[in-house]
Amino acid sequence: MKKKQTKHVDVYKIISVIIIAILAFTFAFPLYWIIIGSFKTSAAINSATPQWWPEEWVLDNYRKLFSKQTAELWEISIPFTSVSFAGPTVPAAIRWLLNTVFMAVASMILTCATSAMAGYALAKKRFVGRTLLFSLIVCAMALPKQVILIPLLREMAALELYNTIWAVIFPIVGWPFGVFLMKQFAEGIPGEMMEAAKIDGAGEWKTFYTIALPLIKPGIGALAIFTFINSWNDYFMQLIMLTSTKNLTISLGIAKLQAENATDFGLIMAGAALAAIPIIVVFLIFQKYFTKGITMGAVKG
Repeated sequence: MKKKQTKHVDVYKIISVIIIAILAFTFAFPLYWIIIGSFKTSAAINSATPQWWPEEWVLDNYRKLFSKQTAELWEISIPFTSVSFAGPTVPAAIRWLLNTVFMAVASMILTCATSAMAGYALAKKRFVGRTLLFSLIVCAMALPKQVILIPLLREMAALELYNTIWAVIFPIVGWPFGVFLMKQFAEGIPGEMMEAAKIDGAGEWKTFYTIALPLIKPGIGALAIFTFINSWNDYFMQLIMLTSTKNLTISLGIAKLQAENATDFGLIMAGAALAAIPIIVVFLIFQKYFTKGITMGAVKG
């Protein structure tokens, strides 16, 4: 019986690995095609017979990407003021990428910080209106962005943040899903540890920083990836809030290039490949925490 069971498990593992490999190839192939296509000639890209591997590697697509338009390398603007500092002139694609990385990283840090504190308070503190507040947050998760677009647009214009990168960052910081996720992780913090910290004389901030934060770190790692990807791919909000060339994100920049060069697929693929690099890097950095954050909820006791 043991031999049959072993054979059955081995066959199951082999079939599982094959299915996973097929799915991995299916999901990775578009990325592979974009990266390979960015190094092909226009004739190879438009050829009726697809080239799975370039016969001739060229950098013309990236040269065109970095020579189409120019902009300042950075323009640091202080929120709620008209003060800004501009950098040297560089290809616009570099500025777009820098804008997007800054937007996604700032949104990730601010969202993780506010969501961790809000989730901890909702999970471990007892105050008037706590249940109602959490119910409103859950309801806000189902609220489409289009519903609040006009008030949000007018608010950003009133604060003089419209057409700045901050107009895309601040609306993401109060992400209801982030608060909901961190509350679920904070629910698992043992109350005995918090009581012991209070007995030792720790204040609210020290209790949160030394006790709660290390225990919810896997959840923060998962939220960091979710927030980074959500901010990076939030094309709709970027399209509404950003108008000038220097303030565009890489997604808007690629869309602009596509409109101006509709048949130049090599140029478009080069831009798409450039936009994919930071996403891959962030996922590789936070992969361990992401896996823990996904699997922790399945562990009982």
